[in-house]
Amino acid sequence: MRHTDGLLSVEQLRELVDSGEIDTVLIAMTDMQGRLQGKRCSAEYFMAEVLAHATEACNYLLAVDVEMNTVGGYAMSSWESGYGDFVLRPDLSTLRRVPWHDGTALVLADLERVQGGPVGPSPRQILRRQLDRLAERGLEAFVGTELEFIVFDDTYEQAWHNGYRDLTPSNLYNVDYSMLGTGRLEPLLRDIRNKMSGAGLYVESAKGECNPGQHEIAFRYTHALATCDNHSIYKTGAKEIAAAHGKSLTFMAKYNEREGNSCHIHISVRDKDGNAVMAGDREHGFSKLMEHFMAGQLACLREFTYFFAPNINSYKRFALGSFAPTAVAWGEDNRTCALRVVGHGSSLRVENRVPGGDVNPYLAVAALIAAGLHGIENELPLEPAFTGNAYDSGKDRVPHTLRDAADLLAGSDLAKAAFGDEVVEHYLNAARVELTAYEAAVTDWERVRGFERL
Repeated sequence: MRHTDGLLSVEQLRELVDSGEIDTVLIAMTDMQGRLQGKRCSAEYFMAEVLAHATEACNYLLAVDVEMNTVGGYAMSSWESGYGDFVLRPDLSTLRRVPWHDGTALVLADLERVQGGPVGPSPRQILRRQLDRLAERGLEAFVGTELEFIVFDDTYEQAWHNGYRDLTPSNLYNVDYSMLGTGRLEPLLRDIRNKMSGAGLYVESAKGECNPGQHEIAFRYTHALATCDNHSIYKTGAKEIAAAHGKSLTFMAKYNEREGNSCHIHISVRDKDGNAVMAGDREHGFSKLMEHFMAGQLACLREFTYFFAPNINSYKRFALGSFAPTAVAWGEDNRTCALRVVGHGSSLRVENRVPGGDVNPYLAVAALIAAGLHGIENELPLEPAFTGNAYDSGKDRVPHTLRDAADLLAGSDLAKAAFGDEVVEHYLNAARVELTAYEAAVTDWERVRGFERL
């Protein structure tokens, strides 16, 4: 099967529904945490009603924490405003099969207010706005995301009842690039690869990683919005497929004290005719646009870090000598830098190594584009490439904690100009909610240190 066979037109869906092959259509939006949320519709109802008239969902889906608790501070949704609805408008270009569920198709939705107009803080809408800004310059972004995850032999239910402690990783040692080690887990990895292909994703490869049980499945780069859509579908699907195998997997940025789960994001830019515009005859084979684009990434990185690292746990990944970056620097094929330039000619691109597996891809890619546009619009000069070990450099550092990143975002005129006050305040509130919850929690670390000895 070609990966494109998983994508569906409305006419194809209608035929599959009429024949009884498809009986359920999922309609989903992406929330602040990058998760798919939505409804399972009967296929008959979807074709008769949702296709023409959309559907609704409670607007608290963009105003809750990761545990779905209603929390205060959001302008769009609250007890005072009655927790109303917003509209889920199907984006039919995302219509596809869901091979890991029988008789099921999926479509992603854009959010609209019931009174009309887009929902500005919706992650998909935030990315669309930055893509529109890029298009005004006759440019288009192409993106690839590289997600790592750790697989455990425990089910999700067993992990829950164990308090996520003492879990058994599916590999017991470092299987980075190991054919033997990945072969041990091939039934699951193959199932994920094949079913993602059946859902319209272009699978490239799979490989082992360093932390026991850690793996990565790579997908072909494509248009920025489609990559982010695929990313969110993949995360949900991989968890569901793992559960069907009696296993669990996590994308959290730092599960334990060993190597974290990264999500390196590769981005390149083309003109409206599809021509690569980053390569040129300047130093390093760059074009002037590429120099400005890179300079913008460096200028905005600290202030935009929240969009790359949105959780408390995200920042525990930034450790010296860990392959997770700490220095705001760029280098050619240098994995110690936050920004790594790879490829040449038409394949020239920037890899941002800051995001972890917990990243919301829409927010991160929107931030990359906004940073690049800042550099282009202001013709920022690019500093020299860093050579050597950036961990030991005197460069500015990636924010060390969520609080540091939130403070930088709160004071960022660049963020407010790029995303608007509504978006910045919405996500600052999300950061405040997480910090408040974390600071009120009593951890195992505290019990171990203090139960008897203090």
